[in-house]
Amino acid sequence: MTDTATEGAPLGRRERKKAATRQALADAALRLFLERGYDKVGIRDIAEAADVSTTTLFKHFPSKEALVFDESDDMKAALLAAVRERPPGRSIPGALREHILHARLLKSRDADPRFVGLVRLVDDTPALREYFRRMWLEHEIDLAAAIADEIGAPPADPGCRALAHFALEARSLGHDGPDPEAAIARAFDLLEHGWRSVCPGAPEH
Repeated sequence: MTDTATEGAPLGRRERKKAATRQALADAALRLFLERGYDKVGIRDIAEAADVSTTTLFKHFPSKEALVFDESDDMKAALLAAVRERPPGRSIPGALREHILHARLLKSRDADPRFVGLVRLVDDTPALREYFRRMWLEHEIDLAAAIADEIGAPPADPGCRALAHFALEARSLGHDGPDPEAAIARAFDLLEHGWRSVCPGAPEH
């Protein structure tokens, strides 16, 4: 009779080794990017720092940009939790506003210096900003479904899809301006309260 527990153990070790290699690559990439700048670090530099071959690197990450963003699933889970686990009385746009502003905030005294460095690296590197934007917008359908579920609407409700799309897009607003957080907050004022709330003097036609 086959011992399934023993049979599964080697697979567990392999998965742990793969996860450790992946983490080592992500850590090496972030360290080198923060030390030298994204454009001055090559794939070979990262592979050597993690003591693996470039072939191994590409088995774990499809591109140089992907090395910076190793937690897409965690990001999606946190985004959906912001909607599903919001405090009583808080609107869905309000919950998304708070979540996105918190994710962008660089001035917190409690922020992990590596996280602060990562956010600045992304903000200062056009290729990373665009990669992150594409990756972030991939959560639109799941976010729209979570919103629809919360309000009892059909999963494909166009209003829920619009809110999800524009809430996600709001994160990139104001990047080149003096106060990105204020730009994001203004966009959410529009999403939650409508055009009149942000431009009360605008003509009606």
